[in-house]
Amino acid sequence: MKELLRDLVALPGCGAFEQPVGRYIAERAGRRADGVQTDGLGNVIAWKQGGRPGPTVMLSAHMDEVGFMVRKIEPSGLLRFEKLGGNDDRVMLSEHVIVHTQNGPVQGVVGTISCHMLKFDDRTRVRPYRDLYIDIGASDRAEAEQMGVQLGDSVTWATPLQDLGPHRAMGHAFDDRAGCALLLATLEELDFSQLCGKVYFVFSTQEEVGLRGARVASQQIGADVALAVDTTPASDTPEPVNDGTVRLGGGPAIKAMDHSLIANVAVRRHLVALAKQLGLPYQIEIFPGIGTDAGEMHKEKAGVPTGVISIPSRYAHCPHEVIDWGDLDQCKQLLAAFLQSMEENTSFPG
Repeated sequence: MKELLRDLVALPGCGAFEQPVGRYIAERAGRRADGVQTDGLGNVIAWKQGGRPGPTVMLSAHMDEVGFMVRKIEPSGLLRFEKLGGNDDRVMLSEHVIVHTQNGPVQGVVGTISCHMLKFDDRTRVRPYRDLYIDIGASDRAEAEQMGVQLGDSVTWATPLQDLGPHRAMGHAFDDRAGCALLLATLEELDFSQLCGKVYFVFSTQEEVGLRGARVASQQIGADVALAVDTTPASDTPEPVNDGTVRLGGGPAIKAMDHSLIANVAVRRHLVALAKQLGLPYQIEIFPGIGTDAGEMHKEKAGVPTGVISIPSRYAHCPHEVIDWGDLDQCKQLLAAFLQSMEENTSFPG
């Protein structure tokens, strides 16, 4: 799982720029799936038929990460940028980024003033991103253009996956490449001859800019039950706003609600029962500050019973997110148990 996630994190993929991630996933999923297709919005959809009749299950994890887009090249060669997703202005200063041009990657850093100048500035002010800029080492606009930079190029954090202590990892884009890794590993490892029904593995686009890929994918599948697999902010650090209800290393978070979804009660209780049967730790997630692909998946046609398995993560949408390998493995076990629990007539009433 670690090397799979390392590969996925190394690929750039802001909203609408997920193609490198999609190509990797389509090639790898194609080795095991019955079929793989990429739709017009870039969603990669793989499917696998179980050995016995049963419900159609849709699983979704989004490929896109939060990032930026070049919106202006200054005469000085510095780049102004627009956000792609929910980036936090507080964490941008002096961070290493990569501008993805048609000619290849260009290294950059988000500029800031020297600490020696702070006495002349307002120390309490958070600079809005529209005041910030990316320095790519160009001396003027012409040189920046010679380096391949064009308006509309995407920009991502540059942090690779790194070990953090004995059982945790640090890197960017764990939201939601961790979920993508989990879905791929499940596709590769499960014995589908023993499963009931058909499983669709959706690797969606543009979640961070409005759950757009999940909406399009859901319309194509017509699922009987659906699960999103995504990260969720851990609330176990000392900040005053945190309440400790979701802990890193505390096991899968089974969602009850967020701002995009009130999880189907029967699906949620089934996930809890499975976690108990397996002896897995689990946490109930009630957090109105986020949304997931499930926010679109549950609204398709006459309504789809939908739940979410969440991977706890610290410092979401920052250049250095942190996850626990134990949580990821336990989420994978819970997802596998959910698929294995399907029977021919399994249903989840509203």
